[in-house]
Formats: sequence, C-alpha cells, structure tokens
Amino acid sequence: MIDPAPPPARRAPLLRAVAALAFAALVAFGPLTENTVPERIFAGTLVLLGLLLALFASARVAFSLLVVALVFGVIEIAASLKFMYLTTPLLAPDLAYFVNAGTLEVISHYPLLLGASLATLVLVPLLLVVAYRREHATLLARHPRAARIGTRGLGAVSAGCLLVTCLSVDGPFNAVFNKPMWITVNDRSFITDFFTSFNDTVITVPAIPPDVDHGIDWKLDRPLQAPPTRPDVVAILEESTFDPRILKLCTLPVCKRRMFEPDRQTRAHGPMSVHTFGGGTWTSEFSFLTGLAHTLFGNAGLYAPYNLAPRVAYTLPKAFSEAGYRTIALYPMSGDFLNARNAYDYYGFDAFYDGTDYGLGWKSRDADLLAVFQRIYADEKRMHPDQPLFVFMLTLHQHGPHMVPLAELPPPYDKPLFPGTFKPKALDDWLNLNLGNYLERLQQSDAMLAELEKSLLGGKQPAVLVHFGDHQPSFDGAINQIPKKVPKEAAHTSNWVTYYMLKSNFPVRRKFDYPVLDIAFLGSLVLDVAGVPKDAFQQANTLLRERCKGRYLDCKETKMLASYHDHIFTRLHDLHE
Repeated sequence: MIDPAPPPARRAPLLRAVAALAFAALVAFGPLTENTVPERIFAGTLVLLGLLLALFASARVAFSLLVVALVFGVIEIAASLKFMYLTTPLLAPDLAYFVNAGTLEVISHYPLLLGASLATLVLVPLLLVVAYRREHATLLARHPRAARIGTRGLGAVSAGCLLVTCLSVDGPFNAVFNKPMWITVNDRSFITDFFTSFNDTVITVPAIPPDVDHGIDWKLDRPLQAPPTRPDVVAILEESTFDPRILKLCTLPVCKRRMFEPDRQTRAHGPMSVHTFGGGTWTSEFSFLTGLAHTLFGNAGLYAPYNLAPRVAYTLPKAFSEAGYRTIALYPMSGDFLNARNAYDYYGFDAFYDGTDYGLGWKSRDADLLAVFQRIYADEKRMHPDQPLFVFMLTLHQHGPHMVPLAELPPPYDKPLFPGTFKPKALDDWLNLNLGNYLERLQQSDAMLAELEKSLLGGKQPAVLVHFGDHQPSFDGAINQIPKKVPKEAAHTSNWVTYYMLKSNFPVRRKFDYPVLDIAFLGSLVLDVAGVPKDAFQQANTLLRERCKGRYLDCKETKMLASYHDHIFTRLHDLHE
C-alpha cells in the first residue's frame, strides 16, 4: 500500500526557501572560503555528506538543510571568533578543555562572544525544533513503508560510512591532514582545521634523526656561585605584556617604563621570544616551568595543562624543591580554570593559592595581586622561617579586551595618544583605544613592580626577582598593523617577542647577555642567578642556552638541537607515559 503524500500546505515552502538560503550562505562563507582547493573540496564534501545523512535520517528537506547550515555555521562562526580573540582557530580539544565554568566567566567579559554564545545556545535548538515540526517527512513519501524505511536506512548508513571515511587520515583526503601547526593556526581554513584536529590530539615527541650525535656532553661541570644564605626567588608572569618601544610609533614618554630599564641590581634582561601570540598564557607558563616549548608536541601542546603537565618529569619547581625550597603558586583566578590546580600540582608546587579565595578575579589590578602576595609571603615566612621560598604568580589586569573608553581613563590616556598615525581613520580609533588602555595598565604594572622591588630586594634577606611577558596582546589582530623593531635574531617572529627582567640584591659574578632569550631557558637562568643546584635536565638546558646563544627551536646549530632533544627525551625520559 502506498502512503498518501502530505498535503501541500504542510510542506512549508517559505521554510524551505529560508533553509535553502541558509545552506547557500554556509557554502559561500564556509567551504568556498577555505584556504586551498583540496580543503575546499574536503569541506564541501563533508557538508554534502552531512546533508545526505540528515535527509535520509529525517526525510525532511528544510530541516536537513537547516541542520547542516547551523551545525557547520556554528563551527565557522565559533572558529572566527576564537581566531579574532586568540588568533588560533577552533580545534577539537576545545570541546573537552574549554567548555567549563572558568571559560564561561572569561566569555562574559567579551560582549560579542557572550552574545554569540547565548544566541547559539538558544536559537539553534529552537530553529531546529520549529523546522522539524513544521515539515512532514517527504523523502520517498510515495513509496511503500517497508521500502521507504529500508531505503532511508541504507542511505543514512552509506552517507555515515562515507563521512567517516572522509574524516580518516588514511582516507581520500589524507593530504589535508597533519598540516604544520603554524599553517593550521594562520590559514583560516576553519572547517578543515576543526575536523582534522581530532587527529591532532595525540601528543608527538620530536623525531630524533638517525645520525644524531651521541658524543655531545650535556653534563654541566661548573661550581655554583651562590650567596651564603639561600635567596628567596619570586617570579611574575606579566599577562599580555611587552616593551611598547618595540612599536616604532611608541616614542612618547608613556612608552618608557622603569620595569624595562636595567639598574645596578639587574643580572639579565632584554627581549624574550615566546611560543604564542595574543593568547595562550598557559603555554608560556608551561615553557617557563618545564623548559620546553609546547609547539614541540603538535597541536596537543596547546592543551599543556591537561595532557603534558602530568607527563613532564623535570620542572623548575621540582629543581627548587630538591634544593630545599618551599615552592608556592599564586593564581589570580579560580584554580579550576584550564585545569590550573591540577597542572600546578603536576609541575611540583608545594602550595597552590587560589586567587578567588583572596578576592582576586577578572577585574583585579596588579596592586590587588601585590597585596595578596605580601600577605601570603609574610604568612609563609612565619610558618617556614628556615626554608627559602620560590613563588610563582601571574598578573591578570593587562589581559584583553583593551576597550575601556578613553574618556574614562586618567590623563594623559583620556585622549588618543597617536592621532593620525594610520589610515583609514577607523583603524586609528581602534588602535588608539587599545594602545591607550595598554599603556595605562602598563603604568600600573610598573608601579606594582617598583613597590615589590623595594620590599623584596631592599631587605636583608637575599632575594631574586624575575618578571616577564607571556605574549603580546593582539588588539583583535590590529597590532599587526603597527611596524615593529626587534633584534635581527627575532625579526622573523616579531609577534612572539616580549621581555624579561632578572634582578637580585646580591652580586653575581657571571654576566648573561643574549640578543634574544627563549622563554624555555629563563628557568635555568633564574637558577644560575639564585645559585641553586641543577638537575640533569637543567644542566642540559643551560648548556643549550649557552651554545645556541639564547635561541632554542631556531638554534643555528641543528645537530646540537637534535642531540639535546635526544638527551632529554631518550636518555632522561623527560616526557613519560
């Protein structure tokens, strides 16, 4: 028996027209915008197979068009927003690692992200429900019920199998998989990058060439130069901070800050190369605390607090602990954000202070952090009077967005500082807004560090203070419009240049001078100044720093770098299962 077709009035022609337009918009602004022809074909094939799967499964044309348009559209929009704010596209591990209360709290401070997230959560399910209920199942409607069910089932299974095959790294689109990370995070092939990134969640270790030189000695045989009393060591990661004088236009007095200027207590300072831009502070934490670059491990390295922290054998806190130090972490946000509490435990800290327990949060200024630090530092010295301290903490106030209206800032930041520098004028206004905010907050950082130096380095207790920038702010990508002047050794990565400043209140005989220092070497440099004994990893790290003149992954001595990686990963087993 043939089932009667549904009445024409229930076929919702207007709904189908809207769905067709949405699908056409997806194709135009999704697959057709992918970076390369193979990626456009790949993304287009996924969309087509997704449509076939939805059609056979639901037998509803408008609903199927909307499902595919909305699912792939959400991926495209979410990737665009993430690229705008963090300069990295949406990747598969984001689903597991970034969907939590901490991330929602961060999103709440970005109106565009908040609006887009709410609209997605509310409108997408609503539209799909309406589309499904407004439309009868019309696919194969005039066929007998048994034939209809069989054909739809076979079609859905076939479309699903083809979809799985296309998503396999060994499938017909293997050429679009395993792109170099640098290309992945910059080419804006958002659909391709998202779906292929499921294959990039596996941690990879640098391949050791078969001709690696095993004869290079990585044991450091050098007497320590330590003060009679072990010094306290305080390290501060300055959020989104760099010396603004690397911007060619930043020649005003407000661009020059004491925190970047050496003085008689300075032991090392200068430009520092990091491995992230515009965001990803946790990767700079990882590099400083482990002496490794997260980029060594592929895209999985972006999620270091989750998948790398538990596996790293040698860390800076552990080196201090072995030397008798009590190691402390002061985190300005909730310890639940990006697995911070667990990661710091894996890194080897004895104590983790959650900033929310002390009233710290998104709006906290550097002065607020200093007040909490002074309280904790005093308590720790009272409870552990005979034990030196290693304290690591992060500032937060310099984090974006840098969008407080200039009129609400104090002079001289209450008006554009760089008028008429760029064209068109809209870009002028945006950059002046962001730079004005950045420089005003930098003034606060400078004041906080001056006060901390006075209290920490001005006392009788030997002390070391190091502060450094984790990455440059992106100003939603607009900072790339401003010409920069950096040392020639970092010219090819000018967006990855920040700063470091290392001081002590006791003399250090050795001099440390590097055109650009990689952040992976900063920890061993701190150990040098503090006179703390080094484990096997830190010895090798120090030797590579000296042999490569402060450069790491771009070290000119490629055979030296290969030998180093062979030593730390094969011999020292720095990354264990």
